[in-house]
Amino acid sequence: MLRMLSTLLKIGLASLLTGAVLAEFDVSANDLLAQAGLTPQDIADFAVQTYQWALPNVILGSLIVVPVWLVIYLFRPPRG
Repeated sequence: MLRMLSTLLKIGLASLLTGAVLAEFDVSANDLLAQAGLTPQDIADFAVQTYQWALPNVILGSLIVVPVWLVIYLFRPPRG
C-alpha cells in the first residue's frame, strides 16, 4: 500500500512540475487539445463512451471472477 501511495505521489509531483513548466511557456490544455484536433467536449464524449462500454464488461467479468475467488479463498489452507 505504501508503494502505491509513493508512486501516486511521484506521478502527482511530476504532473505538477510539468504543468508549471508548460504554464511558463504559455501552453494550456486547450492549446494541446487543439493541436491534436480535439475539443474538451470530444474528450468528455470519449470518456462517456468508454464508461458505457467498460461498466457492463466489468460487471460481466465479476460474475465469474468473484465467485471463483471466493471458493479459492475459502478452501485455501489457513495461514500461520
